[in-house]
Amino acid sequence: MSPRPFWPPLWAGIALGLVLFLTFILTGHGLGASGFFTRLTADFGQWVMPDLTANNRYLGDYLRSDPLRAWITWEVLAAFVGALVGALSGRRFRPKIERGPSSAIPSRLLMSLLGGVLTGLGARLARGCTSGLGLSGGAALAVGGFIFLIGFFVAGFLFSFMVRRYWK
Repeated sequence: MSPRPFWPPLWAGIALGLVLFLTFILTGHGLGASGFFTRLTADFGQWVMPDLTANNRYLGDYLRSDPLRAWITWEVLAAFVGALVGALSGRRFRPKIERGPSSAIPSRLLMSLLGGVLTGLGARLARGCTSGLGLSGGAALAVGGFIFLIGFFVAGFLFSFMVRRYWK
């Protein structure tokens, strides 16, 4: 069976806007995910080194609430389940490593890891991820959200250019 076509971009954008609007209405927060991974790091740190994590100025604040009561936990779980349901219903669930014709699997994995780490560090420095700053900030008409999106896209294009030009 062949996969079903993707949604048209306009309809996908409208659906994302409705989800964002409902998230604001139901939780009082916008969309965002990087805080979940910081929360996960704090919980792991509490399990491995409880005193050090509890006394850490950055991670300690995340330990003051129950992770199952945190809205961001449920948001990330719902995004995972929604993506899985979408991939299965669209007959597009095929675990594989996407790469270009001149890219080997190890270099693709290395570049993915590097890009993920840099994006994660940037999200923490910016105090939010692409969805948190870009989508939610843009929806709230925050200037910082638009500045972040412009910087994110410019950095992505520059990095893509450098990788294609110098990483062969």
